[in-house]
Amino acid sequence: MVDARINAMINFVSKGSRVADIGADHGYLSIFLAKTGRADFIVATDKNAGPLDAARKNINAAGFDGLIETRLGDGLQVLGVGEVNTICIGGMGGALICKIFDDAPKVLDSVEDLILQPMNAVDKVKAYLSEKNFYIADIDLAEAGGIIYEIIFASRNDEKISARKKIETSPLREKYLALKKEKLQRVLAEMSKSPAAMSSEKYLQLKNKLRDIK
Repeated sequence: MVDARINAMINFVSKGSRVADIGADHGYLSIFLAKTGRADFIVATDKNAGPLDAARKNINAAGFDGLIETRLGDGLQVLGVGEVNTICIGGMGGALICKIFDDAPKVLDSVEDLILQPMNAVDKVKAYLSEKNFYIADIDLAEAGGIIYEIIFASRNDEKISARKKIETSPLREKYLALKKEKLQRVLAEMSKSPAAMSSEKYLQLKNKLRDIK
């Protein structure tokens, strides 16, 4: 089943890419990449045997076992340096995504494009990408299960930077910003009950984030 998140991620994959689908679960992203012809080579990975077996069965049933390899292992550690030029990771926490990259720095250094859908800590992921010399080339929004997610397209190639990011014209933009604002207001209201919390750097950072939402 291809939901809006997977669709949004696939739309950022350049035609002819060599793609690693990390944490492939049931393999839906890999299968749809193969169906659309966007990728010439796909590696679907998962650190758990159960989901990878399910992915393998779905890939075989779709007739793409010749195009999509399945590998059991943790993060990027099952990939060779330069084996792929694009990495897709969706449905994981932001801190875990950063850890996956830190655990295989040579593989990360050999990759040009990253397409990420963090479940949380989006700002942490963006800051991490900048530290690792990736440009935030584009951002889109996708809604699944009543939750709106940011889809980040990062690249080492500055020619891929979009002049106007998809998030700016997304029909979900107003709803997303309103929800983000509401969440920040709730956190700040709770913190305001404590003088110590109100004098903290985190409180100031959150107030600035709230102010910057437009």
